[in-house]
Amino acid sequence: MNATSYRRIAVLDIGKTNAKVVVLDSLTGAEIAVLKRPNIAIKTGLYPHYDVKALWSFALDALKSLAREPGFDAISITTHGASAALLVRDGTLAMPVIDYEHEYPQEIRDAYTRLRPSFDETFSPHLAMGLNVGAQLHYQKTAFPDEFAKVATILTYAQYWTARLTGVAANELTSLGCHTDLWNPREGHYSSLVDRLGIRDLMAPIRSAFDALGPILPDIATELGLTSPVPVYCGIHDSNASLLPHLVHRAAPFAVVSTGTWVINFGVGGNLDHLDPKRDALANVDAYGRAVPSSRFMGGREFEILSAEIGPPVDEKAAQAAIGPVIDKGMMLLPNIAPGSGPFPGKTSRWIGAEEASRDERSAAACLYLALMTDACLGLIGAKGPIIVEGPFALNETYLKLLAALTGREVMALPGSTGTSQGAALLTGIRPVSGAETHVPPTAIPGLTAYRTRWHAAME
Repeated sequence: MNATSYRRIAVLDIGKTNAKVVVLDSLTGAEIAVLKRPNIAIKTGLYPHYDVKALWSFALDALKSLAREPGFDAISITTHGASAALLVRDGTLAMPVIDYEHEYPQEIRDAYTRLRPSFDETFSPHLAMGLNVGAQLHYQKTAFPDEFAKVATILTYAQYWTARLTGVAANELTSLGCHTDLWNPREGHYSSLVDRLGIRDLMAPIRSAFDALGPILPDIATELGLTSPVPVYCGIHDSNASLLPHLVHRAAPFAVVSTGTWVINFGVGGNLDHLDPKRDALANVDAYGRAVPSSRFMGGREFEILSAEIGPPVDEKAAQAAIGPVIDKGMMLLPNIAPGSGPFPGKTSRWIGAEEASRDERSAAACLYLALMTDACLGLIGAKGPIIVEGPFALNETYLKLLAALTGREVMALPGSTGTSQGAALLTGIRPVSGAETHVPPTAIPGLTAYRTRWHAAME
């Protein structure tokens, strides 16, 4: 069976909040089966870490179930970034896969600050916690030297799962290029940090995201009940998976707003010359190895926090009707709800003029906040052309309307899944299938431009 004849592709999709296994129909692009579970970090042990044992058990159970019905011909992998797996010689973990939200002791952070390369080399901003993979590796090597001495191979996270399935160790560019400090995107090779950390010989060979690394290992294939070889593809960073379908069939320039736990903004067709690392602007590397100006904030996490604070979702029309009163009253929410990242570092969230606000008004103000944050992020990367919104925010009509009005550009929403599973499936060589798009033209909203000015001024 060649790649273009795959009818069904199983995708292991491990996000920061949830893990799922999806089977996609290559002819329709539809997700015909989905199994999922929460991705919950373990707080005990050397440091907070992902429950890899539980995730692996879930993946095997899901693949076994889906192999029976509806079946699949190939497997692809996509995971969140900012994670690496450290293996001993037999391929098992030398140390737990660290949760990137773990904060390190100040002296270790200070030492890493002196060690890390400049932004001009890596286009990785200096991020909080373990959001730079280089910071994770430095911490693990410094704080746990005995355990680190046993490390034989370092893998990016998506490729760890591919290695579990195939026995083939690899690294891949989208995961190396997502603010790790380990990659030089202009030159297309490892950064100087790899040698400063003394890990060059530990880094697994780099393979293309589009490479089939091998069939599923025989014992696993037997456990899953597979009757014929199933190839497993190298895998891809989740935000770049969302980007990939658009790179295949859309001409630059355009922007992609990929929403999940993080809101990742890509300025396709832009350049790296004016990125501000202090405001969480950076370069990602796409599936073809090309640098893409990017920016981000933790919008999905912030929306979860806001939803819990405001209450159950309100009627969409009621929230849209409340936009005008919110603007007229000057009611606003300032960043940051989730600290440590985003275009306005060091700011502490607060409400203005919300003392007597209704739930509809608070919901409208929350959508205004998310749209303003996205608008600011797109401005930082000089994004041009239409804006494609992927993931949960594509279902938020109030947000889409506000984003179109703020940017003055057409917004195209792709509702349904996050787009990560569909993008990962394309690694197998199938053609992208255009799904339903909602087009939101820019419509003037009275007072919005002045509101944006006041919102920015309120942070000063």
